[in-house]
Parts: sequence; C-alpha cells; structure tokens
Amino acid sequence: MKNSYVPQPVDTSDIQLPEELNALVEQMAKNVHEVWAKGRIKVGWTYGPERSDELKQNPCLVPYEELSDEEKEYDRSTALETLKLISKLGFRITKE
Repeated sequence: MKNSYVPQPVDTSDIQLPEELNALVEQMAKNVHEVWAKGRIKVGWTYGPERSDELKQNPCLVPYEELSDEEKEYDRSTALETLKLISKLGFRITKE
C-alpha cells in the first residue's frame, strides 16, 4: 500500500505572487528552519558535521544564515508554495 502513494499537491504554477511578498518568503523560510531545528533539538538532536540518525546529529542544526544556499532554497520553496496555496484557495495577505 505504501508503494502506491502518489503525492498530489495543489497545482500552484498559475499563481504569481506580488513582488512585495519576497521579503515575507525569506522571513517565512527562516521561521520554517527555526521550527524544524527547535523540534529536532527537543527530541535530542545536535549539530554534527554529517547527518547521523544513529547519533541524532545533523549539519543543518545551525542558524538559518549559516545554511548552504541549497538548504535555504528548500526552506524558501516551502514558504513560497505555502503562500501560493493561500492565494490559490482565495485568501489574501495584507500588511497593516
């Protein structure tokens, strides 16, 4: 049964976000990383130069600013797709 799983995320390819949300994407990406890191640390993970599930070590347990561009892009993509989904579902984001 598990091998038959086919992810079907909402298609957001038609959504263009306003440029003024770029700063929000970066802030969300940083927060995504912070939430992930906090969760890992809470269950005993620590920094390690290489990922080790056995030792509960991960090289990404560093401040967002110290992540590689590739790792930051993963978090940015998560944030961007979340914002695009919000828009696709008909919600609007406004700043007060």
